Amino acid sequence: MYSHPVQNIARAKLFSLLVLIFLLDSDLAELYGVETKRLNEQVRRNASRFPDDFMFGLSNDEIIILKSQIATSRWGGRRKAPNVFTEHGVLMLSSVLNSEQAIQVNIQIMRIFAKIRQYFSDNTEIKMEIAEIKYTVAQIAKKQKGHDQNIELLFEYIDRLQEKQDTSPTAPKVKKVIGFKIGDERYL
Repeated sequence: MYSHPVQNIARAKLFSLLVLIFLLDSDLAELYGVETKRLNEQVRRNASRFPDDFMFGLSNDEIIILKSQIATSRWGGRRKAPNVFTEHGVLMLSSVLNSEQAIQVNIQIMRIFAKIRQYFSDNTEIKMEIAEIKYTVAQIAKKQKGHDQNIELLFEYIDRLQEKQDTSPTAPKVKKVIGFKIGDERYL
């Protein structure tokens, strides 16, 4: 039944809500090789070890979202809301479930949590750099828009001046040249 913790961990479902990473009781029970009700039974017996930031229940809305992500048959499914364990709750489970398999699984889970934490911290730095670049580009675009508006305004002023010059009474009139013109059809 038990092959290797890493293979079992690969089948586990790690869920993420913002930066809070958690595991469902049913997934942990599968990893530890126990029934879900036995795992929850041990948690109830040692309730003082699991404060709300170590383990919590899901709200009805969260359960609906979770059900939409997990395919279940119409005959099966859970009767009760699942317990959800954070990283610290998983650590505490190793003290409640005192078996060699639980210890090995917890070691692997902690390694995965560390990798996920590293991934989030690396991504945070990249996201901050991207935000800075976006801000700089927005500032440049804002300045560019201002320059474009100024150039359009200058062209508009030039057009107005040209119109004024064409329609003004003081503008020099084009005089006709007096005299005989070669090729003038009037004189042929």
